[in-house]
Amino acid sequence: MTWQFDVIILTLVIITAIGAITIKDLLGAAILFGAYSFMMCLLWAIMGAVDVSFTEASVGAGVSTVLFVAAVYNTTRRSKD
Repeated sequence: MTWQFDVIILTLVIITAIGAITIKDLLGAAILFGAYSFMMCLLWAIMGAVDVSFTEASVGAGVSTVLFVAAVYNTTRRSKD
């Protein structure tokens, strides 16, 4: 059962990474980046690297996502694409 869970998480990591790269909306990209970081946190935890997983959760999924969303909200949209 463990390898099936690994494959599911890895598939979600790849989907969120491709989505974060290809999406045009900056807020959506920031949210997908947070989801990507959370999925990577799960992968690190499954592999047994709990310290790396904790750092990824706090910095990658937590602080970075909040800063990206705050930066997006503080910018104005100049064009209507």
